[in-house]
Amino acid sequence: MAKGRRPVRYNIAQACEELQAADPVLGRLIERVGPFTLTLASQHSPFEALVESIVYQQIHGKAAAAILNRLKLHYGDVHPQPEQLIATPDDILRAAGLSANKQKALRDLAAKTLDGIIPTLAQIRRMKDEEIIRRLIEVRGIGQWTAEMLLIFRLGRPDVMPVSDYGIRKGFALTFLRLPKGKKVEASDLPKPEVILKRSKRWKPWSSVAAWYLWRACDLASGKPPAGRA
Repeated sequence: MAKGRRPVRYNIAQACEELQAADPVLGRLIERVGPFTLTLASQHSPFEALVESIVYQQIHGKAAAAILNRLKLHYGDVHPQPEQLIATPDDILRAAGLSANKQKALRDLAAKTLDGIIPTLAQIRRMKDEEIIRRLIEVRGIGQWTAEMLLIFRLGRPDVMPVSDYGIRKGFALTFLRLPKGKKVEASDLPKPEVILKRSKRWKPWSSVAAWYLWRACDLASGKPPAGRA
């Protein structure tokens, strides 16, 4: 396992067995992909994880990593804390590569963390998924999708289905919609979120595992070996 990563806490063998029994089509995808290898990112606080999410929004991963490293360098090569971020002048954030919108989002995140809207790591572990999403989307620049990614890849919650995610919609089309062999998936082929939501009722309480396999369906279609998604 890569340094700084940890396994999920739920029973993977049980999850895959129950998914295969509940949905034979998904079961065939599970057999094609092989073992579930998702590991979780380091246990940053929700504030720190969301700082990273905002930095990474809508730009290439390498560029975002460079911006995050420059930002952390200003605070001694660690994530800033809410008080520090609020006190940081705009020109420092701009020099790190943060756009005006991302600066506003980060400051709003810091303020809502200090106000107690964004929970601590100890608090969030005891909260239900729906309550976490409700709180997180109060922050400027944080939507449903970002909250769902935190639930799956940071907190390791087992029953999250991000139906608006492009990869999920593409993986669903490849797996369930019987597209002509070799056909490139077009926007018109992508299912509406409600179609995925209806099918995903079969996948409870392991929707996150099903989601991981739908992402891997995209890897298979592109010729890439199935790999974990950080």
